[in-house]
Amino acid sequence: MKPGLVALAVIALGLPIASGAADDPMLKLAKASGCFTCHSIEPGAKGPDGLAPIGPAWREVASRYAGVKGATESLTRTVMTGSNPYASHWKGKVSGLAMPPNEVVISEADARKLVEWILSMNKK
Repeated sequence: MKPGLVALAVIALGLPIASGAADDPMLKLAKASGCFTCHSIEPGAKGPDGLAPIGPAWREVASRYAGVKGATESLTRTVMTGSNPYASHWKGKVSGLAMPPNEVVISEADARKLVEWILSMNKK
């Protein structure tokens, strides 16, 4: 397939475009773990039926948690065990109420790597 057609296919399918080769393993891990079902990398993407996305865009997560002590540990725990729908600080910005537990689809070590990568987006 020609490079131009690959780019069109990526855009048409709504897949994230990697900003560099270092991102490729993390993008593959996120895709294999089902993360893109609810999340996008860039803000502004719409969720089902044109509603707000189910979960926050990762660049928004990176921005919100920039400089927050313990963010990696806290977010890794949220990925693994889920979040409380009554304590959502994304209310009104996303259509989902809570993050489900993901311990059956990703290891804690891989979740931590993914969270570290997401948080690094604030620096890119």
